[in-house]
Amino acid sequence: MRHLLTTAGLRRETVTALLDTAEALKQALLGRQVRKLPTLRGRTVVTLFYESSTRTRASFEIAGKWMSADVVNVPAGGSSVAKGESLRDTALTLTAMGADCVVIRHPASGAAHRLAGWVPTHVVNAGDGTHQHPTQALLDAATLRERLGTLNGRTVTIVGDVLHSRVARSNIELLITLGARVHLVAPPTLLPWGVQNWGSGPHREEWEEHSRPVTVGHDLDAALPGTDAVMMLRVQAERMHGGFFPSTREYSVSYGLTEARLGLLPEHAVVLHPGPMRRGMEIAHSVADSPRAVITDQVRNGVHVRMAVLYHLLAAQEEQA
Repeated sequence: MRHLLTTAGLRRETVTALLDTAEALKQALLGRQVRKLPTLRGRTVVTLFYESSTRTRASFEIAGKWMSADVVNVPAGGSSVAKGESLRDTALTLTAMGADCVVIRHPASGAAHRLAGWVPTHVVNAGDGTHQHPTQALLDAATLRERLGTLNGRTVTIVGDVLHSRVARSNIELLITLGARVHLVAPPTLLPWGVQNWGSGPHREEWEEHSRPVTVGHDLDAALPGTDAVMMLRVQAERMHGGFFPSTREYSVSYGLTEARLGLLPEHAVVLHPGPMRRGMEIAHSVADSPRAVITDQVRNGVHVRMAVLYHLLAAQEEQA
């Protein structure tokens, strides 16, 4: 694996290898007083974030440090980007300084792909516009696999602002690759055109013609009894120009995950949210803090998944040789 830019086209064996490595790294750190592995000693990982982030940026930094890599954070606001330097020149400067891997978050869709074509180093997409966020999808899959055992044949219901969500796009591709069915629930205004045809991964042909891997609905109450996991999405008001729904109250009434709706889920079903959460609108306080919610598990697994990604990019081939 040279880069991790998207979940589209990732083979099931590759995804499974990443998730297995994440679990192995998690077990390797259990009980250690000093959480350090020598795996990436001498490697330099640069995080280049053009958008605000807490979870993704911090977990990449922790992941690199737990594997003994040197991690350098370059915030766009405090770099030459603020003086008008282009993304290409910034990236070439960082690689000239010896960066082995660049982790980038950028508001423009496709920025990570362009970067991968410019620099000789490894590139990880930490979110590009409304396009992709592959490590979020991987940590979600790791969390679901941990709680449900397998994703093959499971139904995952994704609720909310699908239109602006790179998390939804990445998850749809990855979940289908792992054999899950995806049901989308959202207002018509927050569903992209042609969303039923998403998920054109290498295993799409395995589905029967009458059993499409992506289905769409607008009734959350009707969808919950038949789901194994419900993934609530953040309403991305900063990307909205115009009225996509009448009010936050009306959105909450129709698409918020309340305690009453939590009771409609099967007993084994779990609740996910990529964060940050808008409590009281997308998800009730009591639901976010309930034992059915695996939101902190997602954050915890995110560190191990990102450790696994860095390992496969920077060390796996070397160790096999």
